[in-house]
Amino acid sequence: MFAVPLGDDAELRPLEPWRAGEFLAHLDRGREYIGRYVGLTDVVTDLASSRAFLRSYAEKTAADTGRIYGIWLGGHLVGGVLFRTMDLVNGAAEAGCWLEPAAVGRGLVTRACRVIIDWAVEERSIHRIEWRVSSANAASIAVARRLGMSRDGVLRESYLYRGQRQDIEVWSVLAPQWRAARPAPNS
Repeated sequence: MFAVPLGDDAELRPLEPWRAGEFLAHLDRGREYIGRYVGLTDVVTDLASSRAFLRSYAEKTAADTGRIYGIWLGGHLVGGVLFRTMDLVNGAAEAGCWLEPAAVGRGLVTRACRVIIDWAVEERSIHRIEWRVSSANAASIAVARRLGMSRDGVLRESYLYRGQRQDIEVWSVLAPQWRAARPAPNS
């Protein structure tokens, strides 16, 4: 297994089905906070659903249509980043994230997203990375900005979440923009 250091005693690792108990405990710690904008907490409610969710991403990994990674801080799972979708034929992927409150404000999501976006652009030849976010989710919009993404537009009331229609903002970065904005080696 690999781990990519994110600094601050933090690292990024694959989030695999055998970690279902740890994943569930993490979501339970942050269920209310994470669930404000991310439906993950409505899907993963017990050990069986936790295992099924992680298994679905293991299958996406095998099919090359998605990926999921956990963020560990001080040895504890505190969040994650993922490619919800990956379309290698069209060179497009949709990235996303979640984080429990104890890890907020440390830049972990931004650093983790940089790792997976670099991988997608350089190793998988993904041309467009997309970020879809509720217009009310200021923290996630701030991540998109820090990643150098551009706001493509708003899908007005396009997503029904917990009985309420949500405006969804679409942000993206293209491979040439990503490469141009990346710091030079040894700088």
